[in-house]
Amino acid sequence: MDTKVLYITAVIVAAISGGYYYYSGKGKKLEGSSAQSMTYSAKNINLLQTDEKGMLYVKATVDELNQDMKQKTSSLQNLNASMFTDNVEDATFYAKQAHGYNDNEKIVLSGDVVATKQGEMGKMVFRTDALTGYPKTRKLETSEQVTVQTPNADFVSQGLEADLNEGQYDFKNIRGKYAPN
Repeated sequence: MDTKVLYITAVIVAAISGGYYYYSGKGKKLEGSSAQSMTYSAKNINLLQTDEKGMLYVKATVDELNQDMKQKTSSLQNLNASMFTDNVEDATFYAKQAHGYNDNEKIVLSGDVVATKQGEMGKMVFRTDALTGYPKTRKLETSEQVTVQTPNADFVSQGLEADLNEGQYDFKNIRGKYAPN
């Protein structure tokens, strides 16, 4: 038998099999059920995300990511992220570990957490062991001890609630020093 005839026969059989598989619906069923139970893993990630206007919103690097599609959770190692407003960096976050829940509506940072917020008076730097963030609402909270450094003051707080949109911070049991300019 000629090689050309074998090749054409193989293509026809593959096309018929693929068409039957596709049109019988088995392909879609398999794709849907397998995607829900998948766990993804990636290393050395660089992320750029824009908002609905096309402006830069988040820039991040992560050493390792594990994501469970069924549980809607993610785990990140060595997260280094920046958030932007009108294409200008206004907040940064670093943590050795980060865990995202419910498709990253809630993110828990842990291990040498450093968060920096750029304000009118300069940078405000927060250091703590754990920090919970809500990216969509741009709110932060922790009940852990927080060390805060600003251009005018250094202090320690036993907990924090912050609204990055409004620039409002609620510190608990503050101890520190204040030296106005």
